[in-house]
Amino acid sequence: MDITKEMLITNLKDAGCDDKTIAAFLQYRQTNDQSKQMDLLKKHRNSLLDKIHEDQKAIDCLDYLLYKNIL
Repeated sequence: MDITKEMLITNLKDAGCDDKTIAAFLQYRQTNDQSKQMDLLKKHRNSLLDKIHEDQKAIDCLDYLLYKNIL
């Protein structure tokens, strides 16, 4: 079953892709360049993962303050 363009755009937006990334992805899809599509998705995934790690570090700092009862 092939995913429609609209479904693909919706999924990319839901994944947090910006308009530039979506446009590039669709261009690579049109030229059937699956390698570049995969590279875009992997790059975005890594970006999201980096953000998670940054947020986890902030949570750890807050947990430390709560644990030490600094206030």
